Amino acid sequence: MVFAHGSGSSRLSPRNRLVAAALQDNALGTLLFDLLSEAEAADRAAVFDIPVLASRLCEALDWIDHEGELARLRVGLFGASTGAAAALMAAAMRPNRVGAVVSRGGRPDLALEHLARVRAPTLLIVGGADADVLRLNRGALQALRCEKELQVVPGATHLFEEPGALEIVAKLAADWFIVHLPPAQRQ
Repeated sequence: MVFAHGSGSSRLSPRNRLVAAALQDNALGTLLFDLLSEAEAADRAAVFDIPVLASRLCEALDWIDHEGELARLRVGLFGASTGAAAALMAAAMRPNRVGAVVSRGGRPDLALEHLARVRAPTLLIVGGADADVLRLNRGALQALRCEKELQVVPGATHLFEEPGALEIVAKLAADWFIVHLPPAQRQ
């Protein structure tokens, strides 16, 4: 699974690292990397430049295409916050590479014009106490034309900092990827 972190985050995000560890525990490979340089990440406009973030994800997918056995596998994308918009846009841009998408507290509304072109099964996970993002995800769910599902984690806020909330996210994500990426196709 290739991770796309959200605004104000990095490959070192404890939340994404917890999810990555859970995916690894389920025999799912993970790739965490920074979508922006340190200087770019300090620029608030760059953090919300979804086309740039998506292009960086596409570059990672293209890199995977040249990595031996990985090249034949469909990839799962895990996006958080603005990274979810980038993951969905990348899935629309690379439909033959992306086999499944999971969004955690995502902002799919920032990729609204691309959602109808996403073919990969997509799981949107939102905290029940994150009312604005929940509303945006419900709207995005209607725009998606692929297999899709919205899971609401009761009582969780945007960062899923409540006890046990992130573990629920990790379990939902692992289950989604296991179902939608056949064993020979997981990465």
